[in-house]
Amino acid sequence: MSAVRRFHAASWDEKVVYELGAPGRRGFVPPASWAPEGTSALPEHLRREHDADLPELAEYEVRRHFTHLSQQTMGMMGISLFGTCTMKHNPTVNDAVAARSEIAAVHPRQDPATYQGVLGLVHDMEDELRNLSGMAAFSFQPGGGADAAYLNAVITRAYHASRGELAQRTQVITTAQAHPCNPATAKAAGFEVITLPVEEEGYPSLEALKAVIGPDTAALVLNNPDDMGIYNPRIREFIDAVHEVGGLAFYDNANFNGVMTRLRAHDLGFDACMYMLHKSFGANKGGNGPSVGAYGCSEALAPFLPGPRIVKTGDVYELVEPEQSIGRVREFLGNVPQVIKAYSWTRAMGTDGLREAADLSVLANNYMETRLMALDGVTMAFPGKALPRLEMTRYSLEEYAAETGLTTVDVQNRMTDFGIDAYWLAHEPWLTPEPFTPEAGEMWSKEDLDEWIDVLAHVLEEGRRDPEMVRSAPHNQVVAQIDGSGLDDPATWAVTWAAYRRKHQSA
Repeated sequence: MSAVRRFHAASWDEKVVYELGAPGRRGFVPPASWAPEGTSALPEHLRREHDADLPELAEYEVRRHFTHLSQQTMGMMGISLFGTCTMKHNPTVNDAVAARSEIAAVHPRQDPATYQGVLGLVHDMEDELRNLSGMAAFSFQPGGGADAAYLNAVITRAYHASRGELAQRTQVITTAQAHPCNPATAKAAGFEVITLPVEEEGYPSLEALKAVIGPDTAALVLNNPDDMGIYNPRIREFIDAVHEVGGLAFYDNANFNGVMTRLRAHDLGFDACMYMLHKSFGANKGGNGPSVGAYGCSEALAPFLPGPRIVKTGDVYELVEPEQSIGRVREFLGNVPQVIKAYSWTRAMGTDGLREAADLSVLANNYMETRLMALDGVTMAFPGKALPRLEMTRYSLEEYAAETGLTTVDVQNRMTDFGIDAYWLAHEPWLTPEPFTPEAGEMWSKEDLDEWIDVLAHVLEEGRRDPEMVRSAPHNQVVAQIDGSGLDDPATWAVTWAAYRRKHQSA
């Protein structure tokens, strides 16, 4: 058992950037040649009527301001077992590679002959993912997991339309434990969504699937393992059943980290899959962006991919448009610097390194399970079932909440007072009451995991002695607990500087 350390976040009582500086202060003055020669160079509707309302600061003031913000633990700076996202170490060498001028300064409308090296790196990353998935082709255009799920829904639509069956193929099948973006994007693409319930084995039954599929089935979309860490060992039977009725199968590989090199999407029968480069492949996500949802598909679906695609002919890389492309879902080749960071990480790891990372992730999860299940008040989803849990396990504080009146959010808030980043709960709606879902991945040490568990144990015991201390947390953070009752009322919040000024000028 490690000692629970004392912690207090730095607090600078920092003003917003608009309240700093003074009129006329500058950090950089662009040369006059940057400006149009005359106002006639700008169309009338683009000309400002007034000066832009921007903060005016010296360079050192800007640097100091953002350094202070970074020191206030406004990001993931403690032990962060961030479930479902597989947040891992992002080596700075990969940032240095992606920032090289040969990459960062490339413009997508350049002649492809002038950036063959960059095209080669992106093409090689496709090869890496083709090897890991067995898929025939990849696109890096999607801006994340939901974007890739939507691309899949659109390609599913185009595929069935090309066969004259779109009017018939109206339904997409998913499960209650699939990522919410899967049913949401299918619905946005015009499909009816059928959601299979999670049954006693931790996943839907094959019988339930067979009861809803038929000539109107367009696709099956799901995660495996899901966000409870449970793997469906009968997945091939599920896919075969969908294929028998003419449907497609899409593998949301957001939880790929624990099974890297252990299975391939195409070998399981899937027609398409998605990988998070900003999660499983070491590229940084940075809090909702930048991100890449790499979308891979079979030979049959490749003609529908968004263009342009990189094709190697001899030693030359060319950009081509797929013959039946659904069109772009994002700009050009996608977020190329992120792709190259992932490529750098993947090549540095090698196949053996990827397998070791997956094995360490599963080992860490099982170690945490052993310790967490020894804590009074902690249970897990599907208790008593000898289900294999891979990289994450869904736990519950339902019994603890009934005993103390404290919720999982109360416990989460109090843990941040000890330098532990707020843990992942679960996607809504909660299938497991009062959930928390820690995910160690491969980067956290045994000492880190012990500290995380020891803090949880301390908070649970503290809540029994002094529930108000936990209920009113956090106490050692820059921002104390806020009253969330008015968060849906525009009169009580301001998300832009202009709205903030209007609010206080009218007060």
